[in-house]
Amino acid sequence: MFLCVACMASATNYLTFTAEEDNSTFGIQKAPDLWYSLDDGATWNALVEGDTVILKKKGDKALLKGVNSDGIQRLDSKSSSYTNFLMTGKIAASGSIMSLIDGEGETTVIPSDECFSMLFFNCTSLTQAPELPATTLTDYCYERMFSGCTNLTKAPELPATTLEVYCYSHMFADCKSLKQVPDLHATTLAEECCYSMFWNCSSLEQAPELPATIMAESCYDRMFWGCASLTKAPKLPATVVASRCYYEMFFSCTSLTQAPELPAKVLAPSCYYGMFNNCEGLTKAPELNATTLAIQCYSRMFEDCENLSEIKVSFDEWGRYKDTDNDKTWFWNINVSPTGLFVCPANLPLKFGEDNIPVGWNVKYLEMEDVEDPNYLTITAKEDDSVLGVVNVGNASAISYSLDEGEIWIPLDKDESIIQVKKGEGILLKGVVTSSSQLGELAGTTSVSSEETNVWTEDGVIYVSGAKGEVSLYDFSGRYVSTSVSAAGIHTLTVSAQGVYIVKTNNKTISVLVR
Repeated sequence: MFLCVACMASATNYLTFTAEEDNSTFGIQKAPDLWYSLDDGATWNALVEGDTVILKKKGDKALLKGVNSDGIQRLDSKSSSYTNFLMTGKIAASGSIMSLIDGEGETTVIPSDECFSMLFFNCTSLTQAPELPATTLTDYCYERMFSGCTNLTKAPELPATTLEVYCYSHMFADCKSLKQVPDLHATTLAEECCYSMFWNCSSLEQAPELPATIMAESCYDRMFWGCASLTKAPKLPATVVASRCYYEMFFSCTSLTQAPELPAKVLAPSCYYGMFNNCEGLTKAPELNATTLAIQCYSRMFEDCENLSEIKVSFDEWGRYKDTDNDKTWFWNINVSPTGLFVCPANLPLKFGEDNIPVGWNVKYLEMEDVEDPNYLTITAKEDDSVLGVVNVGNASAISYSLDEGEIWIPLDKDESIIQVKKGEGILLKGVVTSSSQLGELAGTTSVSSEETNVWTEDGVIYVSGAKGEVSLYDFSGRYVSTSVSAAGIHTLTVSAQGVYIVKTNNKTISVLVR
């Protein structure tokens, strides 16, 4: 008889609690049909609310089972309380959680919504989680199941490939000792399925794999919020995004140094909102390849990334939706590095500020690619304030020049251009001459014609003297920046970023490099 009982116990996979220190205890709040055994299944006792089961010695075990085909939560539809284990001391769980459903731990189908929700909520005595073998999930089934288990260091395997609404929401929130988590095999997501799943897991260093390629609304919303030890983000292969799918996903991941690629070309409202907010270790943003944006899609995305110094985008308009709060890039670069490089299409309007290009950053256009091992015609100034005068007689529109070693190229004007440089600086020229042209020489003087017009820069301000009437300023792609009118004869034009600018007076065009 005893042999048969032992065989039956070994053939099942009961949820098991093992004491890791003397006099550890467990009990239950809002008990369903549950039973426990302290003698390897020889005898069973009902576990009811108010009971305190004592595991007297380290290594003592309790087996648990139940027959709850309708699940173990919300048995009373009028009640707002949940079934919740209560523990003291140190207890390691093992075996299958499903023995509470079928009495044996064999089923892989969770029978009801919220089935295991909050089951170990705030069990600070729990040091090891049980097996979670279910492959068929339900809405909210594991919501907050281990939330607040501050001594849990490893998460159990999660084999399901299809997720349900809120199924993993806050599942390990505030598990501050959690270091190991399994890869998530799910390829079919649901609304808010992983919402705040690892919220404030401050010891987590490596994220799980996330293979899904089609997002659901808020599916990864705040998933790693506050994971301050996370150094590398998982790959995010999704090409179809959804509203808020990556909302504040890595918020305050202060050790994160490498961002994942973001391959989606068409975005959804708030999909990347605050995604890397306060990631102070991030120096380079992921390439933002999307050409079609949406309401608040990049809002607050890089706020407080104080070391971020490079952003590359593919969109060609800033755009707003009704008001400032719905700006697509609202507050996206607050408190980033004071200097950096912004790479964008040439037809993106040159705007600077917290909603646009970071103030103080250089701008480079995607269309102006570097040439491998170039051999450009180069003219070098031998003394300060030398000028190169260019007369484009034959409209050689394919000719352009660079003042920054080929980073930025400026098309040659049809008529006269004046390029002013300092000693040791070089001017590169390239292109195809479509008809005859004449190039002047470095003249070694700031005088550009019979009328003296001088241009110089200092601390982000362009000064122009000797010009009559209005002086207008354009960026190097020809877009208008500002106009100066000065009766005193000295014009001041303030710019918000380094780069090449074009000064136009009544009869001259002068290019100047602001460093």
